[in-house]
Amino acid sequence: MYKITHIIIHFALIAGLLSCSGNTANKKTEVPAVPVTVTNVRLTKAIFYNLYPANIAALKEVELRGQVGGYITGIYFIEGKEVHSGEKLYEIDRRKYEATYKEAQSNVKIAEANLEKVQRDANRYTDLASQDAVAKQLLDNSITDLENAKQQVDAANSELIKAKTDFDYSLINSPFDGTIGFSGVRLGTLITPGQTLLNTVSSDDPMGVDFEISETELSRFRQLENAGISANDTTFKITLPDNSTYPFFGKISVIDRAVDQQTGTIRVRITVPNHEKILKPGMSCKVLVLNAYAGQQILIPFETVLEQLSEYFVYIIKDKNVQQVKVSLGPRVNSNVIVLKGLKGDETIVVDGIQKLHDGSEITIAQPQKQQQHN
Repeated sequence: MYKITHIIIHFALIAGLLSCSGNTANKKTEVPAVPVTVTNVRLTKAIFYNLYPANIAALKEVELRGQVGGYITGIYFIEGKEVHSGEKLYEIDRRKYEATYKEAQSNVKIAEANLEKVQRDANRYTDLASQDAVAKQLLDNSITDLENAKQQVDAANSELIKAKTDFDYSLINSPFDGTIGFSGVRLGTLITPGQTLLNTVSSDDPMGVDFEISETELSRFRQLENAGISANDTTFKITLPDNSTYPFFGKISVIDRAVDQQTGTIRVRITVPNHEKILKPGMSCKVLVLNAYAGQQILIPFETVLEQLSEYFVYIIKDKNVQQVKVSLGPRVNSNVIVLKGLKGDETIVVDGIQKLHDGSEITIAQPQKQQQHN
């Protein structure tokens, strides 16, 4: 009886141990659901811009230099103010040039009077020669004198043009409407023809904004150039040095003829109105160009994206599990990123907890943690 009881207890202990061992194995194979937070995917209007450093440039700019020498005898403008086409700006001592001009006018009159006299003589000798009443030598001489007189008139007229040009150059006028800068000379300054810089005049409205783009962007900017952008189109915006936004928008006016071989960039110029004279030549600014992907796009938080071997994935919710989906990404927009392929716009995707997931993982949806407020 003792032996039978001992055997029964022994088997009971073995059965108990096996039962405990089985329970432990079952517990080890159980994988708890991963708590995650999620977000709904939907189409969103994404408006964002690419930024380019730029400089303001006048569409017309001319350095004023005297074409004749002499002393400055007149300055007729206010520095930094608007001037108009043909407006008198500087005067170089004109007395010498005026005297030369008048002398040239007199020489033309003398040459023309001499031509008339020689012409009469040649006509008279020609009539006499037709009657055999004059020696042929006299006729030939009169014809030669007539040709010389004509040449003298031409030479006198050439000197007159030259004298008038110098006389006109002694008065310097504005070549177009614009703003004039600080004067490089004062009354009494002796200037050297073609060398002394008197001043600079630049146009004010519209203004150019120059910036560099990569050669890879050239095709798109060609499309923008031919797009017929209206005055209210916000494709091109400008940020001023104080970070304020310029109230008027631009459009492409020039794309440079060639790409810089050293930098792989090409210069683009947009033109913008400048009615209030806010923009000045040489001013630095930033050009904001509407991104090619702007518009209705699938926009998701960048933190929802998992990168594996240079490929990108997100986890979408399927009942109580997740499915790993490959996506093709576009540009980032702040903390978000555009999805070009892989999502339709009606999915729910995992935000937090993606590092603990794999394809098919069971999940539980947790509430997003509230950010702690800092005093």
